Amino acid sequence: MQKHKETGWRSIRRRFGRTATALGLLTSVACTSAQTPASIAGAGLGPAKPDEVSVATWNMCGVQQWSCERTGSPKEKFQQLRDLIGDSDVRVLLLQEVCSDDLSASALRLGPEWNTVFEPYVSVDSAGARTAVECTDRGRGRAGFALLAASRLADVEVIPTEQPTVGLHRGILCARVPALGLRVCNAHVSLRESDDEHPDWDFRDDQLSSLFAAASTDARTVVGGDFNSPPPGKDKKTAWIWPSEAYTTYRECDQKGGSRTGRPTHTDGTKIDYLFTALTRTGCEVVDTKASDHRPLVIRVSRPEESASPTPEVSTPS
Repeated sequence: MQKHKETGWRSIRRRFGRTATALGLLTSVACTSAQTPASIAGAGLGPAKPDEVSVATWNMCGVQQWSCERTGSPKEKFQQLRDLIGDSDVRVLLLQEVCSDDLSASALRLGPEWNTVFEPYVSVDSAGARTAVECTDRGRGRAGFALLAASRLADVEVIPTEQPTVGLHRGILCARVPALGLRVCNAHVSLRESDDEHPDWDFRDDQLSSLFAAASTDARTVVGGDFNSPPPGKDKKTAWIWPSEAYTTYRECDQKGGSRTGRPTHTDGTKIDYLFTALTRTGCEVVDTKASDHRPLVIRVSRPEESASPTPEVSTPS
């Protein structure tokens, strides 16, 4: 019944002419096995093997006006980034709620091989005017989501997604990492009541469908980010928002067998941060941190051959 009700809302939204909206590409470029991933939270995955690569997602809570005043300084957040790279050999990071100046400074401190792509959050008013969100603390630039990689980023694109008519636009940012043979997509999914004119509209199903459609264009893709949603195994009321391929064609970092749950990634005890791939997973870690209200999530996968098409790990619904 819930899914039918929400599907009705989607039809109503479209009937009134709301179309898919792509964020303006304001980027800056400095530039199968069913193994069970294992790692104790915070222990670190250690160095990757030559045929493995680690990817992390982390909502840094760096936009202070969004209740992030007490979640660590820019220096502490950079230290967490450096620890992820050192302890788990992370080579690509999907970041949300990061300030553009902090991102640039972090890449500079990490070294010349580190490259970034940044996309700002945009606030849209009732007249349709679009304004990039600024970080209010000490002129740290714009607020947004980003990719940070230890090699060149190529074929950068913002994936068109359904967005609120009035309110905050987040989005999906994808790029290839040629040196690693990977493609990555970073998604920051809307909260349920994101549309100031239509608080009952829910955009998460459309946005997740767009994300996994983007993943389907290249079997070497790792997708993830802050989905602002519990896994379908935890909350049946919101299970309808998830595309069927999320836990079948693809596998989540913390997914074991047919289970669709996972360890908490937010300080409130919920899991809302994810990493999915069709590649073979060899490790998964939830990292304890005091530098955000989100815990970083790290997935380790077998690095694909450039010409290889991986066989997805397939599971049955639970």
